Amino acid sequence: MSKKLLILKGSPREKGNSAVLAERAAAGAQAEGWEVESIYLQTMEIRPCDGCDLCRDQGVYCVIEDDMQQLYPKLIEADALILASPVYWFTFSAQLKLCIDRWYGLWSLQNDAWRGKPVGIILTYGDTDLETSGGINAVHTYESMFKFLEAPILGTVHGSVSEVGDAQKHPELMEAAYEMGRKIAQVEHERA
Repeated sequence: MSKKLLILKGSPREKGNSAVLAERAAAGAQAEGWEVESIYLQTMEIRPCDGCDLCRDQGVYCVIEDDMQQLYPKLIEADALILASPVYWFTFSAQLKLCIDRWYGLWSLQNDAWRGKPVGIILTYGDTDLETSGGINAVHTYESMFKFLEAPILGTVHGSVSEVGDAQKHPELMEAAYEMGRKIAQVEHERA
């Protein structure tokens, strides 16, 4: 049975730079024989967490009936995860944040769902670097979150690419994303 990589794309632009880099990472994992599923979050109806705690009270991942219900099994089944997002207002996108906030219900019932799963991070921004763009805030959030979830971050690919199509003009970024996908797949094979 092949291993599964789940990619969550947080850009509102389907062909945005973070999405293009995510597809390069997917190609790297596929080169190692992995099955890859990419989810474009912009097209999904994902409501914010209500903070109602009915997930805990009723023993379900979430009582909100929206597209997150489709994502919970995919998060559980995935052997590895890549989160791809542009930096918007000094962190990752709202589309990705909504999805991550709704992980609370899954964690409440199955807090080991991420334990040991390799994670890759892709961030793109229009400013000069990770610091001035605010992307560093996203990195710190990811580091704290995945440390708590006991999931190792195996790579972070980031770059200053603003206009649609800019990622393809940076072969070093495209190659870094591809290699991150390969690395995630290779490390997982070593764990198996």
